[in-house]
Amino acid sequence: MRARDLAAEYETVSVDSDAMEAARLMAEHRLPALLVVDERGEPKAILPASQMIKILVPAYVIEDPALAAVIDEKHADRLCQALAGRRVGDCLSSKADPPPIADPDDTALEVAALMARVRSPLVAVATKDKAGTHLLGVITASHLLHELLGAGGTSSPA
Repeated sequence: MRARDLAAEYETVSVDSDAMEAARLMAEHRLPALLVVDERGEPKAILPASQMIKILVPAYVIEDPALAAVIDEKHADRLCQALAGRRVGDCLSSKADPPPIADPDDTALEVAALMARVRSPLVAVATKDKAGTHLLGVITASHLLHELLGAGGTSSPA
C-alpha cells in the first residue's frame, strides 16, 4: 500500500487561525494534532494537542505539579482563557520542526519509518514541484497502525 492510498482528508489550520477554535476542533474531533498550513496551503508545522494543553496549564504548575492540587475547580475552568486572543502561530513551539511529508509513492513501511524517526502523530502526504507543495492528505499514526495490523493478518481476540 502506498502513501497516496493511506492519505485521508484531515483538518488543517493556518498560522493565523484562532487558537481557541483550533483547540475546539481538536477536542470535537478527538484529533491528536492539527496540520498547520501557510497562506499557500503548504504544510508548515504540526500542532500537537499536548502543546495546546501545555499552553492552558500555568507555568508554575508545570514547574511544581503539586500546585495543581490547590487550584480549585472554579479557577481550573478558566484555564482555556489562556487561548483567548491567540493565533495558532502563537501556540507553536519555537522549536517546531517542519512537518514530516511523505511522497505519494512511499510505501506504508516508509511512512512508518518517517513517523517513528520524527515521533510525529501524523504525516502529510504531498507532491512537490516548482509551483510548491500540494497537500494530498494526512496519515495519522492510529490509521497507519490499523492498516499495518490489518495487512499483517492480525485479528482481534474473540
